[in-house]
Amino acid sequence: MKIPPRVQQAAAEHPYPLLFATISGAHLYGFPSDDSDWDLRGCHLLPAAEVLGLRAARETIEVERKEPGFELDLVTHDAEKFFRMMLKKNGYVLEQLYSPLIVAGGELHEELKELGRGCITRHHVHHYLGFARNQLELFGKDDPPRVKPLLYVFRVLLTGIHLMRTGVIEADLRRLDAEYAIPGLDELIQRKVSGAERETLSTEGLATYHAQVEVLMARLEREGEHSQLPEAPSAQDALSDLLVRLRLGDGGKL
Repeated sequence: MKIPPRVQQAAAEHPYPLLFATISGAHLYGFPSDDSDWDLRGCHLLPAAEVLGLRAARETIEVERKEPGFELDLVTHDAEKFFRMMLKKNGYVLEQLYSPLIVAGGELHEELKELGRGCITRHHVHHYLGFARNQLELFGKDDPPRVKPLLYVFRVLLTGIHLMRTGVIEADLRRLDAEYAIPGLDELIQRKVSGAERETLSTEGLATYHAQVEVLMARLEREGEHSQLPEAPSAQDALSDLLVRLRLGDGGKL
């Protein structure tokens, strides 16, 4: 995937050094349409003076850009906040960390991805179950129903199932569908990719989609119960050591 120069520029203009910045959203999930906005996510490093001083530190940076034919949403968190989120059952930050659509990266990004393996536990199932239920609720409020929210439901469920089975973060719905072969899902993806953000569904077939979602929801619960993933993260000490090195300025080149 070719990343537009304006997305790269947004990362380059970040006010703080970046450990990494990656593409999330529909582009990561494998179903961007021509009018999809660009979701840029990452982790920045605040200087020690800002962390230790009395002024409120900028833990989170948010930037929105809207131009003709181009929309960008950038969100990054300071390393301490991001590391703490990694240690919780937060699949969203791990998806950002392991996104293959890298705008800014390097040795520290690779080190952080290695440490991230020690943050994955069987309890991430709760993140994906809760996320799927929220997305399903949003889909139910659509009138008429749209393709995009339904794809988000399938994406979240299949990412969670795959994680519980393999311990691997996979957010691309096309790859997940190739693995799990959900009837009709490839057609839905194609409709979204070739259409627009607000591509709608006919009422025909909705019962089938709901039945598929219920089956996947039950499977995700079972996969969580039987997962061989660890009960608790093991990377806390290593992440703490990395944060100290970064704050002291000897953690590597940013």
